[in-house]
Amino acid sequence: MLKVTPLALSAIAVSLGLATAGGPAIHAQAPNPTEAAQTVVEGTCQRCHNDRMRYGGMSLEGFEVATASEDPVLAEKMVRKLRAGMMPPAGVGRPDEAALTGLAIALETRLDARAAVAPNPGRRSFQRLNRAEYERSIRDLLALDMHAGDYLPLDTKSANFDNIADVQLLSPTLMNGYLRAAAEVSRLAVGDPTASPIETTYKVTRWVSQREQVDGAPYGSRGGLSVIHTFPADGEYVFRVSFHHETTGDLFGSGRGALHTANSPEQIEISVDGERAALLNIDRWMHVSDPDGVNLWTDPIRITAGPHRVSAVFVRQFDGPAQDLISPHEWSLSSTSVANAYGFTSLPHLRDLAVRGPFDATGVSDTPSRARIFSCRPATAADARACARAIIGRLGGAASRRPVTPDTLEGLMALYDAGEAEGGFEPGVRMALEGILASPHFVFRFEEPPVDTRPIDSFTITDHDLATRLSFFLWAAGPDIELMQLANEGRLSEPDDLTRQVRRMLADPRAEALATRFAAQWLRLPDLDRLHPDVRTYPDFDEQLKQAMRRETELFFHHLVQEDRSLLELLRADYTFVNERLAKHYGIPDVVGTRFRRVTFPDDEPRRGLLGHGSVLALTSHADRTSPVLRGKWVMEVLLGSPPPPPPPNVPDLEETAVAEDGRLLSVRERMELHRASPACSSCHRMMDPIGLALEHYDVTGAWRIKDNGGAIDATGELYDGTPVRSAADLRTALLNRPIPFVRTFTENLMSYALGRRLDTDDMPTVRAIVRAADVHDHRLSAFILGIVSSPAFQQKGGAVKDSTTGVAGQP
Repeated sequence: MLKVTPLALSAIAVSLGLATAGGPAIHAQAPNPTEAAQTVVEGTCQRCHNDRMRYGGMSLEGFEVATASEDPVLAEKMVRKLRAGMMPPAGVGRPDEAALTGLAIALETRLDARAAVAPNPGRRSFQRLNRAEYERSIRDLLALDMHAGDYLPLDTKSANFDNIADVQLLSPTLMNGYLRAAAEVSRLAVGDPTASPIETTYKVTRWVSQREQVDGAPYGSRGGLSVIHTFPADGEYVFRVSFHHETTGDLFGSGRGALHTANSPEQIEISVDGERAALLNIDRWMHVSDPDGVNLWTDPIRITAGPHRVSAVFVRQFDGPAQDLISPHEWSLSSTSVANAYGFTSLPHLRDLAVRGPFDATGVSDTPSRARIFSCRPATAADARACARAIIGRLGGAASRRPVTPDTLEGLMALYDAGEAEGGFEPGVRMALEGILASPHFVFRFEEPPVDTRPIDSFTITDHDLATRLSFFLWAAGPDIELMQLANEGRLSEPDDLTRQVRRMLADPRAEALATRFAAQWLRLPDLDRLHPDVRTYPDFDEQLKQAMRRETELFFHHLVQEDRSLLELLRADYTFVNERLAKHYGIPDVVGTRFRRVTFPDDEPRRGLLGHGSVLALTSHADRTSPVLRGKWVMEVLLGSPPPPPPPNVPDLEETAVAEDGRLLSVRERMELHRASPACSSCHRMMDPIGLALEHYDVTGAWRIKDNGGAIDATGELYDGTPVRSAADLRTALLNRPIPFVRTFTENLMSYALGRRLDTDDMPTVRAIVRAADVHDHRLSAFILGIVSSPAFQQKGGAVKDSTTGVAGQP
């Protein structure tokens, strides 16, 4: 039964005009904030959230604002919905905004007071290096670029991040991958004159257009690829190139519209560090059924050890517009069906490049990795072990992110002795290096408590662990020399020194990891990898455009970090970063070349802020149509932190609704209206659809449009709080008018990424404190980062949870 208190009845009576301020004494003065908040709960919230109706699986009968801290999970749910303006929903009686805000403040006050009395910094198990962190750590340690995906399986994600500790499970396959990586990386770094020939293949997907010069390739070329390849030894190497072909097996680009003939064949050039190493003529009539298929081989080419830029590119045969029957598509391999047709210019496309070798290895030349490793050279055999000890101690300390203990150093020197006995000084160092890279202190990030700490007690992490947390947070790699020096001196945890280090690290180019790692995952940019719009509808969407979209968003966020701009510019910025390809897609004039540059929008440009980025608009679309549901869900989940519930079972997809009516194609909006006619769908779609429909002027690829299936776009709607919207600009304004949900959601995600664990209700008071402090500094990015780094959650670690039944401490 619905609970109605005398206070609620009196409030209802006043609202109906049945009582006045001159009535009974109970109305002589306004209720205090707690009483006013309780009135809202009983008079508004309990109408739906009671024991009988239980909307949202929640009942507020018996809930008391004064004791909200006793049920923090429920209270935090209420705070989130109230701050977002999602409750009460539109269409029902809503108290004024001041009353709803007062309820949210009353709940937050009690939750924050509870946290102040019994703080909980939270706990996570040890972390391990994921793929991205492993690559960056190897680069910093050994000046060597490698691809961790060659050794390690895909990283498991939780809370949309790949560094969450409790899902970083261990397996024999994973451990074997780390061991293989340690062996092969150590050989590549030191060099291996006894290396056996192997083949490494670099692929070019069919989604890549190959009409223009690729980055790193020589001028006067087109298509192909250009990569940095690390050669293990001085010796001879053979290169193989293969080409895309039609379904019939013919070489793509060999048809009637091809430019190469017997007298002037297409040519592909293999260059090393910009110098031509081979030039191969392409047989126009090559076929997959030929003895060597659609492959060409070079003669052996002598190359020195170490990293070299290898390019396999086509010699440009023409420049200028192609006079085809139709305007050439931006995606040069959008269809193989027209490859043999008249009036279509088709060109050969590289499919992959293979590097095979070394053959006839003669030694190992100096390389950046060897310069990083061999900081000394023994003048005599007697000096070898002392020199090795210095090298191994330095590398071991950098890899383990703390000074090497004497016992550890002796263990590594035993590996050196074993390797030295077999091959000499360098093989000994290589074997010790392999031991360093296979060590748990490199692969894992342990944070051990002081020796006198009980398992259930929280503790402050050491300065070395703080340096590691900080560097992996801001750089996705281990600490540098300056951080390590401060940690060795025990000064890093001092507030002034810590603040200076954070600002120094944010100014470092390595802080771009906050954009490419944190922001990319928060905004779901990796989903672009699986995006392939329907080629028949969008033949201009190629891999270059997709990568440009992702790079735009990453550069945009990195700019906010580097310039210490306000977080709210993510939504309202009147500028972005584009290259020629993306600028053409957006309709922005006077941008030429592959370099990204900042452009400012005119005052009436609707493509402002994140909601106008092609990356976001494309990843929230289907292959052949836009999706207001996906776009609305993305805004609610990613920007507002209030994801809609999953759809009920047996709900038909939108594709099952009619696509036409009376011979007229229906717009996405019209099909959505038919779809959500079901009462089971309407409650959630009423929240999501107006958000997504406000973005309907952007098509599947994020390009601007004014029609959908021949009909004019109708982007009007009403948000969950009753705010009318007619465009993306109105949606942006609505989000900025209610900034708290957006700012707190950003802080939650940034904090989760920084800590390597999911947040829970005990962390919300810290989130609110960080947001309040950042508000004083105009929501600058540095204020959020410094707030997280200075928090107990970042500098401390909670104790293990004690089982109330057994009394045994265990993982939370």
